[in-house]
Amino acid sequence: MITVASLAPYLGGALAVGGVAVAASRRRELLTRWCAWAIGVPLVTGAFWWGRPGAAAIAVVVGVIAAMEFGGLMRLGRADRVVLAAAVAGVVLAAWLAPGQELRAVAVGALAVAAVPLLAGDTDHGLHRLGAGVLGLAWLSVLAALVPLGASALALFVAVSIADIVAYFAGRGLGGPRLSPLSPAKRWSGTLAGAAAGLGVLALLSALSWPMAVAVAVGGPAGDLLESMIKRGARAKDAGRWLPGSGGLLDRIDSLLIALAVLLVLR
Repeated sequence: MITVASLAPYLGGALAVGGVAVAASRRRELLTRWCAWAIGVPLVTGAFWWGRPGAAAIAVVVGVIAAMEFGGLMRLGRADRVVLAAAVAGVVLAAWLAPGQELRAVAVGALAVAAVPLLAGDTDHGLHRLGAGVLGLAWLSVLAALVPLGASALALFVAVSIADIVAYFAGRGLGGPRLSPLSPAKRWSGTLAGAAAGLGVLALLSALSWPMAVAVAVGGPAGDLLESMIKRGARAKDAGRWLPGSGGLLDRIDSLLIALAVLLVLR
């Protein structure tokens, strides 16, 4: 059985090895990203070590920030963003405090999201606000899966993150056909190399199963393409600018979100 305690040494070792590699490369961009990881990984690991309350806390924080960033991309007003963030937080809290009631919480959240443009009588942009809000709720509510999955979700995040990094560098080095017009920089060569690296990480962490493998190999790249589509529609490069080396938090968890959804379906 995977536990946070069993994952912690691997996470610490990966940070140490990554730090040495980044220092050797002398690239400022990589150093900035590593510093963000050096702060974020211990915080996330500590939250999951706390159990379901910790997983719920980190999921609520991530969900609220991601909802605000998504609202910015979709040019939603403050009221729409606040209600969306509250709805996502409500689904996560339902997963912790009322297991089995997550779908009901999603339905209530969808009604709340729809009520904002309806009550405002927005005839010009109401449909856009409604569609964007419901999409954001469906996309971000999957963070509630962090609560029951626990250490498995942490292992999935590590594998997806490593797969993303390997895909980026392998794609640039190997070249070849593009993965999708949605993200011209991504190549099939990088995607396949990243998937192989992700599966290797799962095996190393004793977390390899066919649902986890499909989640990493298929769900991860699909999540990245989904956010690319949203950002292209919004004519934005990143979802935010505050997270060093990654733009916004949504840019960092886009692959994880669909990977979690795939894992939930297959389990």
